[in-house]
Amino acid sequence: RAPRGRAASARRRRRSSALVLLLGLLSTGVLWSVLAPGGNAAQTADANEAVRQGRALYAQGCSTCHGLGAQGSTTGPSLIGVGAAAVDFQVSTGRMPLAAPAAQADRKPALYSQTQIEQLAAYIDSLGGGPEVPKITDAALDDADLSHGGELYRANCAQCHQAVAQGAPLTYGKFAPSLSESTPTQIVEAMRTGPESMPVFGDRQIDEKDAVAVAAYVEHLTKSKSPGGFSLGKYGPVPEGLLGLLVGVGGLLVVCLWIGARQKV
Repeated sequence: RAPRGRAASARRRRRSSALVLLLGLLSTGVLWSVLAPGGNAAQTADANEAVRQGRALYAQGCSTCHGLGAQGSTTGPSLIGVGAAAVDFQVSTGRMPLAAPAAQADRKPALYSQTQIEQLAAYIDSLGGGPEVPKITDAALDDADLSHGGELYRANCAQCHQAVAQGAPLTYGKFAPSLSESTPTQIVEAMRTGPESMPVFGDRQIDEKDAVAVAAYVEHLTKSKSPGGFSLGKYGPVPEGLLGLLVGVGGLLVVCLWIGARQKV
């Protein structure tokens, strides 16, 4: 009887161990399904697909100047480390691909769709990172401090882009472009990446909140209607004064000549 009792006790211990193991596996599965991050595989696949498509677009439209590996050449700088923001700015504004060498690339209609631009940005970003494309919402623009944005714009931007963001010439054939067609995203991208002759404004100089304030102020300058009527291109007091001289003084001369002609008769 004693051996039989020991055998039964051993079987009960084995059953108990198996039950504990089964409960542990079930608990682990439940915890994993609840706490594990969802969609990682799909996101990684989507990202890899965007990089593959972007590599194909790059090889077709960009590699001639920037090199097959984006390492740069005698006709184009290296793109390793410039980040997605630089690609989005240059391609969405039509500055790239560059049709012909010039002192400065001018804005023109974009040659790529928004999806293709995102694919190109994903490929270049995969080569070395850099500033990301800023995500600026309408709510952030509505909440931005226009007064503070105006102060920052006048202190850091007006010297080149003119007081009301209409642009101005620089040296050696270069120019600060008008910002009238720029979107808030492109304005912040330009601050972060420093295209052409523009300096780079990092987070320590202008943080994200202040950058959005500058973008909102520029949009207010360029999109709002002129309360005084015809704005003359918003080029400032010089054309306004010239028009005043031509119309005002010219009108007075015409009146004087008319009065003199009547007196002679």
